[in-house]
Amino acid sequence: MFRGINLIITRSPLRISITGGSTDIKSYYGKYGGMCVSAAIDKYVYISVNRTFEEQIFLKYSNIEKVKTIDEIKHPIFREAIRLLDFKTPQIEITSVADVPGGTGMGSSSAFTCALLKALYNYRKKILLPSELAELACYVEIDILHEPIGKQDQYISAYGGITCFEFNQDETVEAYPIKLHPHTLFDFEDNLSLFFTGYSSKAAEILKDQVIKTEENDIEMIENLHRVKEIGWLGKKYLENGKLKELAELFNEQWKLKKERTREMPNDIIEEYREWGLKSGAIGAKIIGAGSNRGFLLFYSENKFKLREAMQKIGLEEVRFHFDFEGTKVLL
Repeated sequence: MFRGINLIITRSPLRISITGGSTDIKSYYGKYGGMCVSAAIDKYVYISVNRTFEEQIFLKYSNIEKVKTIDEIKHPIFREAIRLLDFKTPQIEITSVADVPGGTGMGSSSAFTCALLKALYNYRKKILLPSELAELACYVEIDILHEPIGKQDQYISAYGGITCFEFNQDETVEAYPIKLHPHTLFDFEDNLSLFFTGYSSKAAEILKDQVIKTEENDIEMIENLHRVKEIGWLGKKYLENGKLKELAELFNEQWKLKKERTREMPNDIIEEYREWGLKSGAIGAKIIGAGSNRGFLLFYSENKFKLREAMQKIGLEEVRFHFDFEGTKVLL
């Protein structure tokens, strides 16, 4: 008997953190509550799920795996996500591709997890709301795999948009879109620029250090994160009031605070790139993500053409983007 093809394709957006990042980690929000403003962008992780005729699990990502049982899967997120669905006789092929590779500070791992879970649950004819998807992605990455990360990436990937998240001490998360005037939205998108400086591999190490110091009630770390949270709320206010220059200047303070709570200072070349951008018309600049040594530099500039020309002279590639307002979704 012929069995029809059951192909599911999902996509999940990457993100840029606007304000408040690093207060979404349990060691901090569990004591004080956290918040952040984050924006999803139109760079995606895609997942396709299809039924195979053989009893096997066939995974295609930066590597290829073909196994008989879930326990044999080497990729941890694939393994635990598939385990959640409790496949009795796995006959499944899963492929992952991305617009931007991992290790660049844009939340690709969590976007991958959201896209994968959305695809697998849809494959099983189960619906996940954005809040449920984000919570499940956090469960896989943080509770099962014990990654020293926060909740921002999973939630913004699931929800999309320019969104404010409050991380409460009781583990609940409140999510609501930032109320932007259309002109503010257009100007904000037009004046932001991303430049790739290279791959970052220290995010987990940096966050682990933050977790340890916060749990040990390190005064300097906690006061640093208190200020980051204050900047988060201030950034939300500036966005809603259309004060984009003031918001851009907060990027500079966030950069200073990031350096203060990082054991290893950013390398000189990143500082040079950032200073060059500020001298070339940018008002504010910061590294995207927890890593401080490489990744994407985010600039706010009202003269984007001058900034673009200047950064091209020092060999940095711009990645142009628009905001994504759909979040994780099923394409097919």
